[in-house]
Amino acid sequence: MLLKAVPIVIVIILTIAAGLYLDVAFPWGQTAVNIWVWALYALLLFRSKPLERAALLLCLFFATLGEFLLSIAWGLYEYRNPGIPLYVFPGHCLLFAFGVKISQKVPRQTVWLVPLLASPYILYAAFAGFDTEGLLWFVVFVLCLKYGPAKKLYATMFVLALIMEIYGTWLGNWRWAAEVPGLGLSSTNPPVCAGIFYCLLDLIVTAIIGRAERKPA
Repeated sequence: MLLKAVPIVIVIILTIAAGLYLDVAFPWGQTAVNIWVWALYALLLFRSKPLERAALLLCLFFATLGEFLLSIAWGLYEYRNPGIPLYVFPGHCLLFAFGVKISQKVPRQTVWLVPLLASPYILYAAFAGFDTEGLLWFVVFVLCLKYGPAKKLYATMFVLALIMEIYGTWLGNWRWAAEVPGLGLSSTNPPVCAGIFYCLLDLIVTAIIGRAERKPA
């Protein structure tokens, strides 16, 4: 009954904010957050239309794959405890669903304001040498905005992901490596362009769903 009365975007915001805090604040926190986030994800699947459900399932698959590749295999970041918390995988899907809802209200003409406002810091951080990784991902982000099919979503996710990354690293849920393994690039904790990975995730999901929508029944 509560989830019917409260808009789902509010539930997602509270879930992410409270969940990350509970994970580090209490011994039982991570277990409770795991159960709640998976239950909320299951509810979203149940309430979604077929294409929305497909998008959430695709998001779960690619987010899980991305976590293992970026965290375990590549070592870009590591979580507070060994391994990956179980809430992380559906948590990406909740943020994706939240971004989709919010991006629908973003004026299209403001999309390029995001890279415009971010570029001074990114250039300064790169030339000062303390976040050279950011410049690389920033170029990828601009390419997504220029050629991707869901520009408003990418711009929205870039901002949302950065806010969540700042909050999560501040609490200590995870930490980014000071140097990108294999590339020798420096990084802050978090890198300002951490949101690019969400943009790439959304790019893959929206491209597949968009192609499915264009297919004749």
